[in-house]
Amino acid sequence: MSAKMSAKTAPAAFHEVLGLLYPHSPSGDAKTYLVIPDAHGPKLLVPAGSRRAAAAAVRRSTEPDTALSRLKRDAVVFALRSGAWPAVLRDRVELRADDSIDGYLRAALKTELSLSIHIGPTRASRNPVRNPVLQLLSPTGTTLGFAKLGTDPLTRRLVRAETSALTGLVHAKLGRLTVPAVVHAGQWRGHQVLVQSALPVWLPRRTLTASRLSKAMLEVAGACGITQGWLATSSYWAELRTRLNLLSDREDGRALAETARRLVGYCSGQGLRFGAWHGDWAPWNMANTDGGLLVWDWERFAPGVPLGFDALHHDLQSRLLLGTDPRTAVEQTVRQARGLLLPFDVIPDSAEVTALLYLVDLAARYLADPRAGSGSHMGALGGWLLPVLLARMARL
Repeated sequence: MSAKMSAKTAPAAFHEVLGLLYPHSPSGDAKTYLVIPDAHGPKLLVPAGSRRAAAAAVRRSTEPDTALSRLKRDAVVFALRSGAWPAVLRDRVELRADDSIDGYLRAALKTELSLSIHIGPTRASRNPVRNPVLQLLSPTGTTLGFAKLGTDPLTRRLVRAETSALTGLVHAKLGRLTVPAVVHAGQWRGHQVLVQSALPVWLPRRTLTASRLSKAMLEVAGACGITQGWLATSSYWAELRTRLNLLSDREDGRALAETARRLVGYCSGQGLRFGAWHGDWAPWNMANTDGGLLVWDWERFAPGVPLGFDALHHDLQSRLLLGTDPRTAVEQTVRQARGLLLPFDVIPDSAEVTALLYLVDLAARYLADPRAGSGSHMGALGGWLLPVLLARMARL
């Protein structure tokens, strides 16, 4: 990568992303990107060569968090469209590479395109360095899709998993929600690449009722069929046990495995129903618009889990997003489990067990990949999730 910054030193993560997407090369056409909002806290890079494409990238790149951020976003869009951006966006970067991600995507999709680069971190992508997200734009500013890169063993596996999930969901005949379509899947310089169609997240939003959300989750739950059986002999427990065994070199991993075994023993006489779940159905991975309920980020999709995991996950993540103390949020989600799981026909006696199984599953995820729980609204696993699990188990 050959880069010229017109600003003070940017964070190391910023340069790491650029070095990944634009490998070092002494030749090739230079591309100029505008850094938004600035090099001190870069969130987005947009192409400087096309005002229309740059404005579209900003307008359609992300959902504003607050009225203030919406005003800032709209001001940037206006400056880009009017040509006044030099007074607003002072930081830019020039990238030069022969074998860049741009060239790969143009060849793969057989179309001319520009990229905007999501630097983050955002709620939906908490570690942008390991999993860059690219917005693909036509010369006129139309969003052609979004590309994800898996850049290490874990994220390569997640990108492959999302590719498989989206490919399979095409046959599920989902009517209550819309998911992205796979446009392209492949590899570039050893990195796993997935290009998805662009969901119209920019459409006006509608209030999402609990009933509509539950019905959509139920539809996903039945995407691969629904079965019933004992937890101890289920394929879910076999898979979870394998994941927990991989954590046996850690004290908290051993404690979590022991908690899971006790939980399985406790509910040995209870039958459970199993279905699929999105795996990370949180407020930042969905939008209820005039065009319908849109749901993205399917990299954690899995069949054969206890019914209702999506409802529990959405409830917990919503509480954390609102700033609820993590330990309090976990307690509240478990207490509300009966109501949350009622639409899934989970018998009341199995509701708390299902909630605790979900917490075990989530804790195993965080232990296997600490970065998955490192967002600003997340605390250390040992500080809240595992202690609540242990305390709840003691009450059973």
